[in-house]
Amino acid sequence: MQVIGWDDYFMQIAHLVSKRSTCLRRQVGAVVVKEKRILATGYNGAPRGMKHCDEAGCIREIMKVPSGERHELCRGLHGEQNAILQAALYGISIKDSVLYTTHQPCVLCVKMIINAGITHIFYSNGYPDELGGKLLQEAGITLTKVLLDKAQAVL
Repeated sequence: MQVIGWDDYFMQIAHLVSKRSTCLRRQVGAVVVKEKRILATGYNGAPRGMKHCDEAGCIREIMKVPSGERHELCRGLHGEQNAILQAALYGISIKDSVLYTTHQPCVLCVKMIINAGITHIFYSNGYPDELGGKLLQEAGITLTKVLLDKAQAVL
C-alpha cells in the first residue's frame, strides 16, 4: 500500500471542496492547514442566505467580463475568501498557516491571504492575475504548483 503525501492529500481535499461551488464560470475549493490539521475550508459561491449564480445568473457572463477582471461584478465570494471568513467566524487563528487551493489566487484574495498571515500557497490551476503574483512575491509568500494526475483529480 502506498500512502499519498500531505500536499497531495490536502490538494485532493481542496478539489473535493470545490464540488460544492455554485459558480457558473469556475469551481474553486480552498483548505487552510496548520501543522497538518485542517482549520477551515471554503468554496466559491454567494453570501449566506443569498441566491447563488446557478439560480440568479452570472452578471460577469452577461456582461462578458474577461477572467481576472472586475471582481466586484460578481455576487459570489471566492473559495479562499470563504475559507478565511469561516476561520474568522469561528475564532480560529490562521496565522502561519498554509493554503491549498484549486486555483492560483486573484489579487483580492492575495491581499486577504497576506493580512491573514498565511505563509505558503499550494495550487493546481493558474489564474490570469499578474498583480496577485507580484504581491505574493513582495510579501515573501511561497507559491507552489501541485499537479494532480487524472486519477487523483476525479474524486
